[in-house]
Amino acid sequence: MKPRVYIARSLPEEVLTYLEDHCEIRKWEGEDSITSEHLAQEVGDAEGLLVTGTPVTEAILNAGVNIRVISNLSVGYNNLDVTALKARGIVGTHTPYVLDETVADLAFALLLSTARRVAELDQFVKAGKWQKGQDSELFGVDVHHARLGIIGMGRIGEAIARRAKLGFNMDVVYYNRNRKPDVEQRLGLKYCPFEELLQTSDFVLLMTPLTPQTRHLMDEPQFSLMKKSAIFINVSRGETVNEGALVQALQNNQIYGAGLDVYEQEPVDVNHPLLKLSNVVTLPHLGSATPVTRLNMAKVAAQNLVYALKGGSPVHVIPELQS
Repeated sequence: MKPRVYIARSLPEEVLTYLEDHCEIRKWEGEDSITSEHLAQEVGDAEGLLVTGTPVTEAILNAGVNIRVISNLSVGYNNLDVTALKARGIVGTHTPYVLDETVADLAFALLLSTARRVAELDQFVKAGKWQKGQDSELFGVDVHHARLGIIGMGRIGEAIARRAKLGFNMDVVYYNRNRKPDVEQRLGLKYCPFEELLQTSDFVLLMTPLTPQTRHLMDEPQFSLMKKSAIFINVSRGETVNEGALVQALQNNQIYGAGLDVYEQEPVDVNHPLLKLSNVVTLPHLGSATPVTRLNMAKVAAQNLVYALKGGSPVHVIPELQS
């Protein structure tokens, strides 16, 4: 008998076909993303769940008494209560590696577009404001040979650092919970204490996972340490930043600008002050959003689910749940 699974998001046809070959599936048919409340109602007798972003709450776990595996279609897994999964003996998986280079591309796109005011000046030209003789008021800042400080040197951080070093001759420093001498040697990076990184970097790029320790890692004291000419980039998780403090730093010209792909509340309210600032580039949380990468992520998530349900060892078990 095939294991029963519930798919809480849309998937490419070839991935659905793979799952149907190995599992008895039910799936969410709503047009909007499934909520935790709906998932608790839908889970039924499923032994496996495939989710993206939807918080898997105690109510869902209590309703899904047969759940053995939860496959999260994301590298991040802060939507899962890892402690609750561990207590129940539920396998939790995620999809690292396949999105590293794609997210690094987006991070660098944000860095460049913020530095050179690409989004702002695109609207400037389209609004018919460009006139002969305009010059210094349209200036941006150089990226090449500037100092990039990366907070969080995981795989994506390494991919960003490689682009910075090889493509733009940047001076790259990093702060990480654990120092990485092998990465320093391989990429020519320098380790830098957190406060020193903030004080000396021309670009501060946040690339940490969301944990209790990293929530509001960037707050008023941290923004106050940054150069007035510095640019802040966040492609990690929105809750790693106190957005009120970021807005204040931008409005008071404590920092030059910001490029954001993630936010404390998503989608962002149209009246959020960040959306009113011309020195902020805002993207709709699409770090891994290319067809090839999303397809590969879906394949990995499906394989994780099937392997675990059939008693195998999925490659991408969430670190805290690895035995």
